[in-house]
Amino acid sequence: MTKVYVGMSGGVDSSLTAALLKEQGYEVTGVYMKNWTQDLPGMHCPWADDLADAKRVAVQLGIDFKVFDFENEYKHKVVDYMIEEYKLGRTPNPDIMCNQEVKFKLFLEASLEDGADMIATGHYARVENGVLKQAVDTNKDQTYFLYRVTGVALKKTLFPLGEFTKPVVREMAKERGLFTAGKKDSQGICFVGKVGIREFLSQYVEQKPGDIIDKVSGDVLGHHDGAIFYTLGQRHGLELGGGLPYYVVGKDMDKNEVYVTTDLNDNTLWKEMVGLQAIHWINTAPLEGDFTIRVRHRAPLVRAHLSFNGSEAMLTLVDPERAVAPGQSVVIYDGDTCLGGGIVAS
Repeated sequence: MTKVYVGMSGGVDSSLTAALLKEQGYEVTGVYMKNWTQDLPGMHCPWADDLADAKRVAVQLGIDFKVFDFENEYKHKVVDYMIEEYKLGRTPNPDIMCNQEVKFKLFLEASLEDGADMIATGHYARVENGVLKQAVDTNKDQTYFLYRVTGVALKKTLFPLGEFTKPVVREMAKERGLFTAGKKDSQGICFVGKVGIREFLSQYVEQKPGDIIDKVSGDVLGHHDGAIFYTLGQRHGLELGGGLPYYVVGKDMDKNEVYVTTDLNDNTLWKEMVGLQAIHWINTAPLEGDFTIRVRHRAPLVRAHLSFNGSEAMLTLVDPERAVAPGQSVVIYDGDTCLGGGIVAS
């Protein structure tokens, strides 16, 4: 019997994943990954509640349950990475780094070492012999977050929910009487729950007041608590008031200045050419050619031409995309297959 270790977060998706695999005849063990347990001022980390929920579902299903403690590695590989990227004025994605470094590396390695044959998670994606494909539910598809996983890891991975829509998943969980069937999806930063990035970063970086400057006129329009808290294309949180809305079109981290404009057609806001670094291909690198890309989670797939220049990749977009910020990921697709992607260069 194939032994599968299921990453159980205490949510409905991973709960149903464990239930389905047990029904399909696998020997299932539930594993809670203890990645983050810190409370922040005024912010309660829900890890203990999530652990209790995961354990309760495991008891309900009659499967073994374990806790893997990755907190030190997670702080170093995911949290510190995110903070350092923001300090450089970039816009990182901690969920992508978590999948690369923790779920499909540390968790996979620890599970295999503990006797598992495969791992499984509640991600909305499909895998076929190490090839990553989009989920049937395009609204919930999570391949954007999985593009830095390796094909070798995916050959040892099961995604049972890739064939279902979210409403169907909730209904299936309800039919099975799973305790988590009605539990709301987690929001905010992947490891802190209902916390915004600004609130989180405020605990780790010093707030440095600076000027908000009109890009065209050079006038000082207002003030901010730190350029680190702003990202390209941002509209809310500027508190400039009156008239047309302003959008962030740039920032100078050394001067701690944020530049804004009311011109939605400002060329800084729109990109026809996007350079990618830290390229990662799930399996083999594609040849130059025409593909579709996604510039952020839930953004529509858009057409682009892929070419290479040494270790960098260049994407020439058919139609300009708005607010493609340095540090964020662009993911490349061939049909419904996720090939990989890279991080937007500065």
